[in-house]
Amino acid sequence: MRWWTPYAFLAPYLALFTVFMIVPIGFGFWTSLHEWDINLPAKPFVGLGNYAELFDPGSVDGGRFWTAMRATGIFTVASVPILVVLPLLVALLMNGRFAGRNVYRAVYFAPYVLGVAVVGLLWRFLLDGNIGLVNHYLGLDVQWTTDLPPAWIALVGVTVWWTLGLNSVIFLAGLQDIPRELHEAAMVDGAGAWRRFLAVTLPGLRPVLVFVVNATILASANMFGQSYLITAGAPADQTKTAIYLIAETGLRQFDMGTASAMSFILAAFLMAASVLVFGAFRDRRRP
Repeated sequence: MRWWTPYAFLAPYLALFTVFMIVPIGFGFWTSLHEWDINLPAKPFVGLGNYAELFDPGSVDGGRFWTAMRATGIFTVASVPILVVLPLLVALLMNGRFAGRNVYRAVYFAPYVLGVAVVGLLWRFLLDGNIGLVNHYLGLDVQWTTDLPPAWIALVGVTVWWTLGLNSVIFLAGLQDIPRELHEAAMVDGAGAWRRFLAVTLPGLRPVLVFVVNATILASANMFGQSYLITAGAPADQTKTAIYLIAETGLRQFDMGTASAMSFILAAFLMAASVLVFGAFRDRRRP
């Protein structure tokens, strides 16, 4: 085998990775260093001016951005624990042996095959404060799409309903990968169900937990469709997330420079969150 053979096999992937990842990231950062209005031919270089404006609490863009980041944080903190614990409980149930098990699994996974547009429009009408079926059947008078905290409850609830099945299937795959002999040995030693869960199931699920927690944080922090379609950022942009604001700034206000700067600041926060997740789940028993 010649020295260049591995690189020849890697070349197609590296070419695609460069074209669709490295180049867009580089262009996005270059854009963030300019006053980049797509309607104007001139794109003056401003250096870190867009970033400085975003970190200035007195600026219009800075105030709007950190309000959106706060909304992103609220949604992430509220949704991630539910989307980790509840799917794990569902997976534990689905891992058992009972009649109709496959139907049970399909019912939980079915909502995830729907697109965000379908989910958003469906729940926008169900949660409408005037004509929505949720208020009608529950006998409530709650403005789920325009008041706080009902708007957050609605967004988190819809997201959990929609994506719970995916995490459940991932956890189920992890549970089925844990050797049954470990559970049997723990039972022989007299360990109860809770003890087996702590000593066998959770350690065996460590790699899956790292993936699910990290992926769920990233997905929650990038929530856009639910907020756009269900609450439209109401009330007073309190449910307008960072991704929502970035899209609005770049595609509606045509300020791509500021939008790109917002994107890189959000990306920095998400990378820091990923580092914390990997650190929290690191196996400290290893040297």
